Amino acid sequence: MNGRVLGAICAVTAFGLDQGTKALALNTPALERGVEVLPFLNLVRVLNDGVSFGMLGGVVPWWGLIALAAVIVAWLLIWLWRAPDRLTAAALGLIIGGALGNVLDRVRYQAVPDFLDFHYGSYHWPSFNLADVAIFCGAALLFRDSFRSAKIKPGQNHRKESATGK
Repeated sequence: MNGRVLGAICAVTAFGLDQGTKALALNTPALERGVEVLPFLNLVRVLNDGVSFGMLGGVVPWWGLIALAAVIVAWLLIWLWRAPDRLTAAALGLIIGGALGNVLDRVRYQAVPDFLDFHYGSYHWPSFNLADVAIFCGAALLFRDSFRSAKIKPGQNHRKESATGK
């Protein structure tokens, strides 16, 4: 499978899982109050009008965030088209799918539904959704890949020639 196809599959999968789980969260009345799933995880519905962790909420208009995201997604699509290997393509696909999921929410709700609430004792990590998970995982894969030596990139010939030059 070529990298572009893999990236597209990752994008569609991330987008679909994100939108499906958000639909469940938005249509589950119990999440309005919150539901404890595990001692460290609650499901609770929150509408985030900012970017990650609510930053810039109320400062930048929702349409401004959509425009910024559209420019970033266009740049990521160009990068995906030119991706040097399948790992980079998969990572970019995850980021694109997650970003498009959040963009669609901003168009529909002028905010992004978040519902995963991890906590330790009374400290709560800001709530997030599966689009955020896909974006994080894609970025983590790109970060990890950046440490691989350029000479070990997939697709390159790694055979060492013998002393005779063969």
